Amino acid sequence: MNGSRLRLGFLAAAAGMLLGLLLPLSAEAAPLLPARPLPLVLTIAAALLFALAAGLRGAGGVAPGLAGVLCGAAATLALLRDPGIAGSAAAGFWLMVAAVWLAAALCVMRLAAIRSRSLSARRLLDLAVPLLFGAVVFYLWEVLVRGFGVPPVLLPSPSAAAARFAASLPILWQDFVQTFIRGVLIGYVIGCGAGLLVAIVANRFAFLGRGLLPLGNFFSALPLVGVAPIMVMWFGFDWPSKAAVVVLVTFFPMLVNALAGLAAAGHVERDLMRSYGADYRQTLTKLYLPAALPFIFNALKINATLALIGAIVAEFFGTPTLGIGFRISTEAGRMAIDMVWAEIALAAIAGMAFYGLVALAERATTFWHPSYRT
Repeated sequence: MNGSRLRLGFLAAAAGMLLGLLLPLSAEAAPLLPARPLPLVLTIAAALLFALAAGLRGAGGVAPGLAGVLCGAAATLALLRDPGIAGSAAAGFWLMVAAVWLAAALCVMRLAAIRSRSLSARRLLDLAVPLLFGAVVFYLWEVLVRGFGVPPVLLPSPSAAAARFAASLPILWQDFVQTFIRGVLIGYVIGCGAGLLVAIVANRFAFLGRGLLPLGNFFSALPLVGVAPIMVMWFGFDWPSKAAVVVLVTFFPMLVNALAGLAAAGHVERDLMRSYGADYRQTLTKLYLPAALPFIFNALKINATLALIGAIVAEFFGTPTLGIGFRISTEAGRMAIDMVWAEIALAAIAGMAFYGLVALAERATTFWHPSYRT
């Protein structure tokens, strides 16, 4: 986005905040913004900061723009504390929300366009942009749900889900241990390890590879909701049946990717190892496995999400009175949707953290790969 459009956008955001001083905030009889001291101060501060951001060039306008976004968001959230506005917000309130969204979008786009030569600055920007984008999404979720008065049974606000999350930490921890520590991690290690070992054997004996790949495609297409009840009948209602489902969903992605990776070594490299008189074990450890590492980590990252999904789905078909899937099912039946969202947040946090750890391990192990060198 060029500088003139950026300045025009910040000026429009400032105008939107100032118009909120004049327009009605609620469809019901409610005081206007000038009669509310704290929201008034925050609104004026946001408008001034947006105007300052419009007057600065380049990245200099990002800091006052973000400060204005914080002030504007605080003003609208403070207004939602009034029961006369929550559920019946009018044009003045929604104009302020639109101004905050516009300024936040401009800041995100400006930050994303910055190209820094400093490695630390690039990493900071790579972290700041998605965090800011996510914060804006949660803000819009909060004000839309509370401003329109959406029933909590349909969609609770993020603040309600966060409050339930904080109040239910002991239960969430028990569910995390049951689902993730026992079901996901154990099944993930067994499934990925078995898939890699079978791929090594299939690479050594070509007929196994030709026979296993069609089977891998077949089992990968099996519906999880059909396999999970069978695993529960075979291994019982506790975590072993969930781990068995995870083994099944992670084994074949690892097998297929590892086979492709082991075959990725070029003919020149293999001829070189033969000229050195290397046996298969030496060729495997010095050539095949290093060449297959990007493929193996690709399977590990895919399986990091598949494992959690498989364990949660399996818990819908029989489990003790613990687990993320069990809690989602029971609390949804009781219409406790805020607890359902707390469990969803727990699963999302666990899945992102697990994926991030695998990605960090990949970066530390395959730093030599061209995709990282460039």
